[in-house]
Amino acid sequence: MIIISHINAKKQVQVIRNDNPQTGFSESLVKAFWEVCEKYPKDLILWKEKGIEINTESIDEVFQHSLVMASYSVKEYFIPDTIGYVDQLPFVNPSKNVKYPTWRMSVAIGGVYGETALRLKSPLKGINNFGVLINSIAKVGQQNSLFCYSHPALLKKSNRKLSIVKAETKDLFSFVAQHYKKVRLLILLFCFIRYEKKFPIWSFLTSIFKKSFFQFQVELPELEKSLEWINNESIDVIIPTLGRPKYLKNVLIDLKNQKLLPARVIIVEQNPEVNSESALDYLKSETWPFEIVHHFTHQLGACNARNIALDQVKSHWVFFADDDIRFEDAVLRDALRELDRLKVNALNINCLQPGEKLVFSKIKQWGAFGSGTSIVKADIAKNCRFSREFENGFGEDTDYGISLRNSGCDIIYHPDIAIRHLKASRGGFRKVHQLNNQQSHLKQPKPSPTMMLLVKKHFNEKMEKGYKMNLFLKFYKKQPIKNPFTYYKSMQGRWSLSETLSQEIKDSIRN
Repeated sequence: MIIISHINAKKQVQVIRNDNPQTGFSESLVKAFWEVCEKYPKDLILWKEKGIEINTESIDEVFQHSLVMASYSVKEYFIPDTIGYVDQLPFVNPSKNVKYPTWRMSVAIGGVYGETALRLKSPLKGINNFGVLINSIAKVGQQNSLFCYSHPALLKKSNRKLSIVKAETKDLFSFVAQHYKKVRLLILLFCFIRYEKKFPIWSFLTSIFKKSFFQFQVELPELEKSLEWINNESIDVIIPTLGRPKYLKNVLIDLKNQKLLPARVIIVEQNPEVNSESALDYLKSETWPFEIVHHFTHQLGACNARNIALDQVKSHWVFFADDDIRFEDAVLRDALRELDRLKVNALNINCLQPGEKLVFSKIKQWGAFGSGTSIVKADIAKNCRFSREFENGFGEDTDYGISLRNSGCDIIYHPDIAIRHLKASRGGFRKVHQLNNQQSHLKQPKPSPTMMLLVKKHFNEKMEKGYKMNLFLKFYKKQPIKNPFTYYKSMQGRWSLSETLSQEIKDSIRN
């Protein structure tokens, strides 16, 4: 373990390796960082502002393997919150109270393995600003199987007089130009003009021709794979279902054929007809090699159904499954092996519809959550709930995923563990939410009320404004109003209507 101390993220003042001071490194922090990485590629390289004390006892907890990069923002992140104007993924708005997945690295304290950082030296060698460098390593690395976190356990003690080091406006525009599609620069410029009352034209123009690292591919060090099984691991499966008995039976057959059998399969069957009965006679008439817990209810809604099922989970892990998926016989076994290898608590399994092609080919931190395609540590999953605000609409997956992250649980996408989603034409849970608003028949809300719920619940101020700007610009060419002033007035009205209706949904849940 090596600790590089610095002043204002510019000047290297001390390098210590295993409690022994090291000499011969550049005074420039960026140069010293690369020199240390090259001299000690197998070591964990930590950086810290002078006056900060690292909690060395937590290092093994924070850096569980060589594909972890972590930092902690003592005061402010280097990349400011205005990044929310162009990016609304959960990584942009981390909780500082728990381990949280984010590429937003702090210059105050953090670390990465030397060999891992070196894989990115070639494309990033022209960066001379340490804050820009570590955020670029994290941003590119996150798309290439690097797990990036904000982790409060890193910090033991800090000096209250620490200076605030963050990106200037020109650095922000350059960062966006290099790590996002170029069109995002326009959105960032419009947002600065509209919301910041600033006109950073020069920053905008000089950033246009910056080298792009967007979707840059790099091979990071491979974690060793183990074929050994973990003793005493168990998994339950929860499946909400509505009107799909034949599809559900196929799911049960696939579970029956698993090399690692689930301990329990918890099925919540729904039918809104008051006098209806279960259509799943095969649950009792056929023999299954696992316990089946069957709930039958007339109350519709996937959120309610999954919450009922979660209360019945007893195993170490829970597989959130849809009732119209198919999968091979090693899915559960391989998933638990990978969860152990990657040292994470949630895995989003690759889920493709028939004929659909693979888009993401690498393991990566996932900005979404699939409530029909994921395996989660049970004690964490049971402490999070699917919100009734999203019942019968859309957005419950995203909301639940953010609840997991706020509990310190990262969600990892795995391309090599796959299931097929048949997208059955019958059944499902969605229906139009009945809203008591006299204006709803005159114009449609934009965005949908449940999307507005997500925005208000999980976006910070900059993210909300950026989302709104992006929505207005993208939707312009998809609608008939071509006068920009008339269009803006119309969209303002539709946005306000969405706010009203989303609040109406919240009020109806409370009542």
